[in-house]
Amino acid sequence: MTSGALMPGGGSQVQILDALPHPLVLVGPQGEIEEANTAAENFFRASAQVLRRHPIAHFVPFGSPLLLLLTQVRERGTPVNEYKVDIGSPRIGAEKVVDIMAAPVADRPGFVVLMLQERGMAEKIDRQLTSRGAARTVSGLATMLAHEIKNPLSGIRGAAQLLEASADEDDRPLTRLIMDETDRIVKLVDRMEVFSDERPIEREPLNIHVVLDRVQRLATSGFARNQTINVDYDPSLPQVLANRDQLVQVFLNLVKNASEALSGQEHGEITLTTAYRPGIRLAVPGSREKVSLPLEFCVRDNGIDGVPEELLPHLFDPFVTTKANGSGLGLALVAKIIGDHGGVIECDSQPGRTVFRILMPAHVPGDER
Repeated sequence: MTSGALMPGGGSQVQILDALPHPLVLVGPQGEIEEANTAAENFFRASAQVLRRHPIAHFVPFGSPLLLLLTQVRERGTPVNEYKVDIGSPRIGAEKVVDIMAAPVADRPGFVVLMLQERGMAEKIDRQLTSRGAARTVSGLATMLAHEIKNPLSGIRGAAQLLEASADEDDRPLTRLIMDETDRIVKLVDRMEVFSDERPIEREPLNIHVVLDRVQRLATSGFARNQTINVDYDPSLPQVLANRDQLVQVFLNLVKNASEALSGQEHGEITLTTAYRPGIRLAVPGSREKVSLPLEFCVRDNGIDGVPEELLPHLFDPFVTTKANGSGLGLALVAKIIGDHGGVIECDSQPGRTVFRILMPAHVPGDER
């Protein structure tokens, strides 16, 4: 930006607008673009100088709801919001779904300020917070189950053991079934109790590639021994402040899910990737300031079916599973661990390509605690 049209008053205010993460555009009475901040330049894939040469209609689809929104603001003289609007076009890229906030400029008749918020990150954060809330529900349920179920189960198992000693050969399989099923229920409750563990996480600066290499070795020597696991790492990636064992658990779970999605499929591949993606910031529990989440870790597979579309919004909720005999706690626990580390996890899936993407903060020396 070269002038203060969006926010009159000088260079410092322009710098404030440029620091905002959301695209901000000042549109004139005839639809011309008067000014745009840095985020808008990135969003529309054009410099402010190029943007000023064209009307806003040049960059959005013909008949876009955004244009109607501008008209409504000018006619009413009040702010108008519109949510989940796809303004994608060949010029700025496909599937640009945004929330639009439009407001008139008090001292400039006909001028409208547009702020765009991409839905991808908003929904990602919302899903993460929903998963944390669901995890707290499971915590309460696990506490109740531990008291109301585990204690009676120990008595049932003990009685079955006594019966087995005096039972004949035909009845012993039944007593063994009782013991096996009680053990299975106890293990399920134990897994749920993990959600109620609120102890501080012991963290240390980690090279994520060391963690992923360990996961790869465990997978290829076990459940994924007949499958291909590729890697695409950014060798210059900063360290992450995390608990090594918990991250191994997270990625082992994701790789195991990918492996199961490829079961019986020829040419199935799992790919682990790491990258540095600056620019994403959000508030996390335990911190008053927004933190940056520049570290991106992905587990990708080319499973034919992918994740059913109706399950995607609830994939990290407890008891949601695509497996016939699954408990639905694995991905919920993954989401809890990543959330406890101040990160976010999401899943993008379509037939032939499923990606679990984790975003986490980079380690800052002196933050060890």
